[in-house]
Amino acid sequence: MNGAYNRDMMLQKEMLPAVHSIAGELFIFQQDSALAHRAREPVSLLERETPRFTGPDLWPPNSPDLNPVGYKVWGVIQERVYRLPIKDVSDLKQH
Repeated sequence: MNGAYNRDMMLQKEMLPAVHSIAGELFIFQQDSALAHRAREPVSLLERETPRFTGPDLWPPNSPDLNPVGYKVWGVIQERVYRLPIKDVSDLKQH
């Protein structure tokens, strides 16, 4: 995943609409320092679109104790992707 994909598909299309529908403007968005999270595109979007944003420079990497929700989200995504057998890379992208 790169910064543009993270911004367009993960944040704008999925995550931010879901968070706004649940929490309105009462949330703090945090990103760790994964490459796709600290890329210019998602950081700029989050600085504009979230009420309070803790950027990757202020958040330690690889910290499930600090952000357990992220680990739960990835578990749910993995369940959905691998629900059916994957034939090839094209099929994986489709899932």
